[in-house]
Amino acid sequence: MASQTFWLFLGIGLCAVEAVFPTAYVALVMGISALLVAIAAQWLSLNWEVWLWIGLSLLGIWISRTFVPPRKTVKWDDKVGETLTEIQPGQLGRVLYEGNSWAARCEDPEATIPAQQPVLVVGRQGTTLLVLPEGALHG
Repeated sequence: MASQTFWLFLGIGLCAVEAVFPTAYVALVMGISALLVAIAAQWLSLNWEVWLWIGLSLLGIWISRTFVPPRKTVKWDDKVGETLTEIQPGQLGRVLYEGNSWAARCEDPEATIPAQQPVLVVGRQGTTLLVLPEGALHG
């Protein structure tokens, strides 16, 4: 009974870790494996419990890597947007980017970008895009 309790608490703990600190499902898979071992612990010795947990964890991680698609990442470098309002040095303006209006700030502290001008999106801070005039990076 003691090993069942151990595996139960380990499984709950690992699942909680995944909820607090996303680990790409590794802690979740290991937690689910521990919960399954807690069920099987009444029929197995401690050595077999450990080997079962390792095997289930490895199998689960392999399955999650094989069949769960990776998260899409957004690459902000060198994407073109268009200013909706003028962007003064050190001030926020509005940029149309991928069909949405975003707050934007020019990364060049001395440049003013007029409205209706193409800009390069070079980064993001929260919900504010960091932009440069279109020709700024090319010469």
